Amino acid sequence: MQPSNVYEVDYDALLIGVGAVNNTFGVPGVEQHACFLKEIDDARKIRMKLLSNFELASQPYIDAEEARRLMHTVVVGGGPTGVEFGAELYDFVEQDVARLYGNQNQMARVTLVESKQILSSFDARLQAFAERKLRARDRFELVQSSVVDVGPTSVTLKDGRRLPCGLVVWSTGLAPRPFVRDLAVKKNGRGQIMTDHRLEVKDHENVYALGDCAEIEDDPLPCTAQVAERQGRYLADQLNRQAEGRKTVGFRFKSAGMLAYIGGYQALTDLPDVKLKGFPSWLLWRSAYATRLGSWRLRLQVPIDWMKTFFWGRDTSRF
Repeated sequence: MQPSNVYEVDYDALLIGVGAVNNTFGVPGVEQHACFLKEIDDARKIRMKLLSNFELASQPYIDAEEARRLMHTVVVGGGPTGVEFGAELYDFVEQDVARLYGNQNQMARVTLVESKQILSSFDARLQAFAERKLRARDRFELVQSSVVDVGPTSVTLKDGRRLPCGLVVWSTGLAPRPFVRDLAVKKNGRGQIMTDHRLEVKDHENVYALGDCAEIEDDPLPCTAQVAERQGRYLADQLNRQAEGRKTVGFRFKSAGMLAYIGGYQALTDLPDVKLKGFPSWLLWRSAYATRLGSWRLRLQVPIDWMKTFFWGRDTSRF
């Protein structure tokens, strides 16, 4: 689509579900030098950067100090996304880098930077378990601080400490997209579109907003896929009811719980009535992930990919 192509589209109902972008909090250098964890393209960039760094670090003209920098990844943000990425990357270093690059895996390190508490939305006992497991790992550092600058070869922390690194992954929260910022509708302090309990935009009839770009007045909900999926199902049902002349009801959300992987075949399960950790939780995490995939093709393909990874390692080819 070309931005210059402007035309009008008539509608009976308009649904706004454009999501959000990563929040850089105005930290210099983030947009230029960090990778985000939001879109598929972000995942491709991270993959290519990691593989390039590891290959470059193995070249004979690279000295040991530069090799250590290239193989050091800094993850900024201790929410579920940041922790899971750091955990998966650590598994890759332990299981695959050692196989592919020999003793060079001893140079690979992962640093997770979080200004407050990792996994703050989880039960306190599960938080403590995750922190204990992460701190016990070799070449995995958990740093409680804030990043004040991101450069091409390092990040600088609030206390003045400088962390040389080859890759920075930024996962620190959400901000509204330019499209949402430009809309002339009522918004909250974070720039999200305000709606009523039927997800209808305030003062705009037949215009609805859902997901990360919106917030229900007097009922703020977490910006998670679970909430957005429930809202999508709710709106589809309510619009059908409305078209059939049946009574509509307001949206009500009850969390089904949270899961997070922390590496080493360990995970956390925080359900309303059940709190699990360790290997049993990892089995539940994998099972829940597989059952929530969108098609039967993926539900068959993803477990096969997991099995291939378990027996033959991760695919490190470039595409």
